[in-house]
Amino acid sequence: MTATTSHESILIVEDNPDDAELAVIALRQKGINLPYLIARDGEEALDIAFRRKPLPDQKPIEPGLILLDLKLPGKNGIEVLRELRASQRTRYVPVVVLTTSMLEEDMIQSYENGANSFVRKPVDFATFQHYIELICCYWLHTNLHPALAISQRPTS
Repeated sequence: MTATTSHESILIVEDNPDDAELAVIALRQKGINLPYLIARDGEEALDIAFRRKPLPDQKPIEPGLILLDLKLPGKNGIEVLRELRASQRTRYVPVVVLTTSMLEEDMIQSYENGANSFVRKPVDFATFQHYIELICCYWLHTNLHPALAISQRPTS
């Protein structure tokens, strides 16, 4: 099985514009200069991940990491997870649930539906920055996952 540590971009799925901006600031201040896109709801996240719609003024991205909020308008984070894991294209893309939820049921459902990690958003920005750095360092540089989805593997 081929593995890779090179990733193209980060997909931030967050409906709160302030939280999305804090994530971007944290990425930049920690020197994580990968391209990123922000999806404001679950449907937009799936459109980006599956390349269902062209993005205005941007080339399509291949997310190497998805930071997913659970509480989204329309499709919630759990529904997004289910669809991401059901697709050959996104089955192996690391998904970190990044949420304010304190409910154990949300954590259980996240893992049952394919989340790679569940992180509660801290209230102070310094800790949030640290979490973003740790998440990106691990999932984008340390962790290995298949380079090709099963549907993209050459047949023998």
